[in-house]
Amino acid sequence: MKIGIIGATGKQGHTTLKEALSRGLDVTAIIRNKRKLTEEVPFIEKDLFDLTATDLAPFDVIVDAFNAPPGQETLHQTSLDHLITILANTKSKLIVVGGASGLFIDSKKTMVLGDTPGFPESAKPTAKSMRNALADLRKVTNFDWTYLSPAAFFNPNGHKTGHYQIAGDILTKNEKGESEISYADYAIALVDEIEANSHHQERFSVVSK
Repeated sequence: MKIGIIGATGKQGHTTLKEALSRGLDVTAIIRNKRKLTEEVPFIEKDLFDLTATDLAPFDVIVDAFNAPPGQETLHQTSLDHLITILANTKSKLIVVGGASGLFIDSKKTMVLGDTPGFPESAKPTAKSMRNALADLRKVTNFDWTYLSPAAFFNPNGHKTGHYQIAGDILTKNEKGESEISYADYAIALVDEIEANSHHQERFSVVSK
């Protein structure tokens, strides 16, 4: 199985790259700047928007760990739309490193996290774009995809525990009453999904135990 990771030098992309390599998987980094790559792995040095169907054809799984820079939040949606276009009618599976802002906060699905009182104004452009991107992805039926949402607090400095629990579209808390997961444990969940291939054309979420 060949895996391509878009954004493999970013925070979550790099954590996912290391997790995949630790399991002996065949991974290629798809990056804009090879000088930022610290692992000895095959790479494609190309901007996401310049990627073609031919570039991605060799891969069984594409991980989209692209992260839009501040002030360019709409790239969350436009970048995923580009991938949707070039992966149409292919056999590759797309796994998207998603956001938590689109998770519903109750079982009636009356409100998503990004619309709750107290949600930071500075985070709303990203939340809106990522929710729009997920809406676009949910219309896709001509290739396989999975959208993986983290818990509300996506902790870049959290410990790698090796444990997590799977949830669906509703924001889930652990037994401590917290909605949190570390980058490291999220990466474990994502690579587990690569290996198990359990979720097809759906979004699921993960939270720490």
